[in-house]
Amino acid sequence: MALTVLNHPVAAHLLTCLRDRGTEPAVFRALCQRLTAFLVIEATRDLETRSEAIETPLEGCESPVLATELVVVPILRAGLGMLQAVTDLFPKVAVGYVGLERDHETAEARSYYRKLPPLEGRCILLVDPMLATGGSARQAITLLKEAGGRDIRLIAVVAAPEGVARISDLFPEVAIFTAGLDRELDERKYIRPGLGDFGDRLYGT
Repeated sequence: MALTVLNHPVAAHLLTCLRDRGTEPAVFRALCQRLTAFLVIEATRDLETRSEAIETPLEGCESPVLATELVVVPILRAGLGMLQAVTDLFPKVAVGYVGLERDHETAEARSYYRKLPPLEGRCILLVDPMLATGGSARQAITLLKEAGGRDIRLIAVVAAPEGVARISDLFPEVAIFTAGLDRELDERKYIRPGLGDFGDRLYGT
């Protein structure tokens, strides 16, 4: 199981602030972007680089640049809260979208939108704040693979053991990165202790 849980005091502090029910939507959005930056840096730690000749203000030198093209794919709508952090770090990143809506009766997701750039040969960052049952992630990863995606990395703010186990069983090659591996899912398939409905808290709905 390729699971990485962030181990950084600042990331832990940011996650605590996100969990706090008193955090207002505007602050929640800012905290989400800051924590996502930590997650994305960790998720791209092993990207290959190549040497490129550049000119500094003083002289020429050889310096590393990324050798891999990146694609970020947020799962709508909550994943949009993580998107800006990725585009700020990687201005040239290609952006795709997968629209999935959770059925509150079955806790499974239905697809209502998909728009993807070319995926072959690129590193794909699939961003979704909550990895609960793994239903949305399963559908999104399946769509990405059908479109030619191979190097897929799933980034979630918090995850439940059940969702991690499901994705790891179905897609052992997909690395999972999260700021918090929480205790469990409750009877309604919500993550405990979690932080509530991420989309509602993000947009104040």
